[in-house]
Amino acid sequence: MQRRNFIKNTFLVGGTLSLPFSDTGLFAQTATDIPRAANNFKKSIMWGTVRIEGSVLDKCIAVKEAGFQGIEPESHMSRQEVLDATKATGLEISDVCCSTHWRIPLSDPDAAVRQEAVEEIIVALEDAHAYGTDAILLVPGIVNENVSYDECWNRAVEGINKLIPVAERLKVKICIENVWNNFIMSPIEAKCFVDQFNSDYVKFYLDCGNILIYGWPEQWIRIMGNRIERIHLKEFSKQKANQVGLRAGFDTALTEGDVNWAKVMESARSNYDNVWLTTEQGSNRTLEDLQDLSRRFDKILEM
Repeated sequence: MQRRNFIKNTFLVGGTLSLPFSDTGLFAQTATDIPRAANNFKKSIMWGTVRIEGSVLDKCIAVKEAGFQGIEPESHMSRQEVLDATKATGLEISDVCCSTHWRIPLSDPDAAVRQEAVEEIIVALEDAHAYGTDAILLVPGIVNENVSYDECWNRAVEGINKLIPVAERLKVKICIENVWNNFIMSPIEAKCFVDQFNSDYVKFYLDCGNILIYGWPEQWIRIMGNRIERIHLKEFSKQKANQVGLRAGFDTALTEGDVNWAKVMESARSNYDNVWLTTEQGSNRTLEDLQDLSRRFDKILEM
């Protein structure tokens, strides 16, 4: 406790469904696919995984002490509290995770709810702008028994089209994440989804762990190229998923699951430079947890 107070005081001195799979140019290399020299990856952690008790400042102090450069806050937090804590600790804001996209999705059958979703995502964009970062993480919609695949696609497109002018004005990119929402489950489809907007402000947020039940992250990176703007480092064990249940696959320490991090980093280095890598890994309840995660993160960076 005394040590934490000392650290704290020291720091106190951020449309229409269209899938052109028959297009002969679908696999052709474009300007956004051209590899570039890769280095200077930046190291961040998702706010929701920092479970240390205390204030925003207390958590930021622990994140900084553990060796992270940045943090990915949720939207709709107290902006001033986040700004004060990151300024005090020197942490950067890597991006903002929209906190409402599951509860209020762009794909909802109710048009009023979809409009509310747009308004809440605008808050996330404004948060990112206020923090000085240039990206938000967005789950674009959810396919289920009440929302068909094509309905989800069209509603997501409609909502994102409404958001693009705001994103352009604020200079914040909307980064679509691959999650277990029964939607956008291949890199070709993800490429099509992003490209249809023809906007520098619609990109992709690749989650390496989420992919493993239907693909390989290094392939997504190669196929999607610079459409990917941010990457989540998260582990997954296929053995645990098969034996215990799908979500149990995430109960695996970073570097101890089935993501081939050497191949992921090889692919990333062929495509990206100065990109934020953010870990979304486990529930870190102590400084020691964060330090262990940070060391594992560093191990991946060295591959």
